[in-house]
Amino acid sequence: MTDSPAPSPYGRHRTDVQDPEALRERALAALLTARERTGLLTDSVDDHELTAQHSPLMSPLVWDLAHIGNQEELWLLRGVAGREAMRPEIDGLYDAFEHPRATRPSLPLLAPAEARSYAAEVRGRALDVLESTPLGDRPLVRSGFVFGMIAQHEQQHDETMLITHQLRSGPAVLTAPEPPRATGAALPTEVLVPGGPFTMGTSTEPWALDNERPAHRREVPGFFVDTAPVTCGAYRAFIEDGGYDERRWWTGEGWAMVREHGLSAPLFWHRDAGQWLRRRFGVTEPVPADEPVLHVSWYEADAYARWAGRRLPTEAEWEKAARHDPGSGRSRRYPWGDEDPTPEHANLGQRHLRPAPAGAYAAGRAPSGAGQLIGDVWEWTSSDFLPYPGFAPFPYREYSEVFFGPEHKVLRGGSFAVDAVACRGTFRNWDLPVRRQIFSGFRTARDA
Repeated sequence: MTDSPAPSPYGRHRTDVQDPEALRERALAALLTARERTGLLTDSVDDHELTAQHSPLMSPLVWDLAHIGNQEELWLLRGVAGREAMRPEIDGLYDAFEHPRATRPSLPLLAPAEARSYAAEVRGRALDVLESTPLGDRPLVRSGFVFGMIAQHEQQHDETMLITHQLRSGPAVLTAPEPPRATGAALPTEVLVPGGPFTMGTSTEPWALDNERPAHRREVPGFFVDTAPVTCGAYRAFIEDGGYDERRWWTGEGWAMVREHGLSAPLFWHRDAGQWLRRRFGVTEPVPADEPVLHVSWYEADAYARWAGRRLPTEAEWEKAARHDPGSGRSRRYPWGDEDPTPEHANLGQRHLRPAPAGAYAAGRAPSGAGQLIGDVWEWTSSDFLPYPGFAPFPYREYSEVFFGPEHKVLRGGSFAVDAVACRGTFRNWDLPVRRQIFSGFRTARDA
C-alpha cells in the first residue's frame, strides 16, 4: 500500500510576495511537491498497469508521465532557456490536441523506464533554469509565472491520474488517513448572500491562469445557497423517490443520457441486499450518508436541484458566496482570507482519498457562512464556460480559449484530488456536462 503525499511545503507562503528569492523558493517547492505526487501515482502500480488503458475516457498512466515531462521541456527548457529539443520526435505523441485519449494506447509511447528517465532528466535541467532565470524581465517569467504554470499543469495531470486509479480494477494500491469529522454546532442548511456588486476574477494573483482574468465588477441579486455540498444521503432520497425515472426533472439531453446508459445512481454506486455500496480506489464500502456526493454529471446535479425545488448556483453566485467579504467590500483569495490553505482550512492535495463529511473544516468557512467551498468535491455551476470581459489568452490559446462556449459547464472549488497550487477562489474548471468519472459534486441555490 502507498501512503498519501506529504502536506504541501509551500502552503503558508503568500503569492503576492515579489522578492525574487521567495518566488524562486515557492516555485521550487511547488515543482518538487508535484513531482513527489507524480511518483506516488506511477510507482504504486507495475509496468503493465502503467501502459494499460483502464478506461477509454483516460490516457494510460505512462502517457501522462511523459506528457508532463514534454510540457516542462517545451515551456522551461526550450521556451524560457532557448535550449535545443531533447526528443523532438516525441512532441506529436504527447500533444493532447493531436491524439484523443481513446487512441493514445496505440501510439509508440515511451516505455515506463524511458518515460521516467526522460521526465527526470527534464526536471533536473528545469531546476537549473529556475535557479538562473531572472523572474521579472519577461511576462512569461514575471513573478515566476511559467514555473507556477508548469507546477499547476503537473498537478492537474496528477488529478487525472488519480481518476485513472479510481477507474482501474483490482485491489487497492493507494491509502490515506480519514478526513476530519464535522465539529461544533450544526450549520443551517442554507445561508442568504445579499444582493449587490462584488469583484469577480483577479488581476493580481501572480500564478492565476488566463481564464481567471481580469478582475471585474459583477452585480449579483440576492440568493440563498447551501452551506455544504449535497450529501450522499440527500442524493439517495432523490434516487429512492424515483428521480432517475421521472422525465420532468431532466433536461432533454440529460434524460437521453439516462435512458441510453440506463443510469440509476452516481458512478461507482450499486445496490446489494437493500444497501447502497460504492467502489472507491479498489475498496467496496457502504455509501456514507453524511459525505458530499461524488461522481455525478452536470445533468444529474441539475436534475437533483429541480427535484429539490432549487437550482444550481451560477458561477458568479458561487464566487460571491466564496470570496466576498461584506465587512470590507473586497474579495478574498480564499473563503477564509488571503492566506494559502492549510490542513485546517480545506481537504486538498490527496491528503485524504475522499471528501470530508458535510460541516467539516470550520476554519475554512466564508463570511457568507457557507463551508467546504474549497476542496472536497468540484462543484458544478449552472454557467457555461465563457471568457470574462477583457479576456486575453496567455500564454497560449489552447489552455482556455478553444473551450469557451455552451458545450462546457463550469466547476468551482477544487476537490480532495486537487493540490493547493491549482486551486484558489478564482480558479475555474470546466468539463462536458456528461462527465461522471471526475471528482464532481454540487451544492444548490435559490432566489432570495
